[in-house]
Amino acid sequence: MTMLAENPAGDLEAQLWALRGRGFRFLDPRDDQGEVVALVGVRAHHDVLDVVRLHSESDVVAARMPGDSDVLAPARVLWERAGAAREVLDAMLALPDDWVPRPAGGCR
Repeated sequence: MTMLAENPAGDLEAQLWALRGRGFRFLDPRDDQGEVVALVGVRAHHDVLDVVRLHSESDVVAARMPGDSDVLAPARVLWERAGAAREVLDAMLALPDDWVPRPAGGCR
């Protein structure tokens, strides 16, 4: 897979460095031939997990889930975006660290 090799340095690289600066740790799972299948970043904070999965420049998923979630199959997702890298990573970077949805019918 040449996902990152095809993308010139610029916005995506800057966004990945910004995520890393916020505490994301990245790994690159590989298939049986050793090819990268995705770039996955995870950050634990404020009793939540933030996860980004980059499969290609146009196929990115970012999510926030409770801290005790199974990142591969979360039972509950608090926030999620999917789409092109630039928009999805911008949305994750703009998400306040302490943001969690209010319970329905809760006090304001």
